[in-house]
Amino acid sequence: MTSNGYAIETVGLTKCYRKQMAINGLDLKVPKGSVFAFLGKNGAGKTTTIRILLDLLDSSSGEAKMLGMDCVRNALELRKHTGYVAEGQKMYDWMKSR
Repeated sequence: MTSNGYAIETVGLTKCYRKQMAINGLDLKVPKGSVFAFLGKNGAGKTTTIRILLDLLDSSSGEAKMLGMDCVRNALELRKHTGYVAEGQKMYDWMKSR
């Protein structure tokens, strides 16, 4: 898999939970500098895909890269360039969003 200017690139990305297929052979290319959103119904694999990209979850098969780097081998370096706020995150009372 080559990453010619892609912020996110997956090839054949798959994740199975026992007998449940969460992601089935996802091929995705998101160009650098573009705006992209993961949209879909509950259970469509959005959060699972993001967690695999951030190396918070292992894939069953396939490859995933962000910023031209392998998401597993370069996880620490990628964390310097990415952020993730999961649904339902709790904040301390003294923290405010702007």
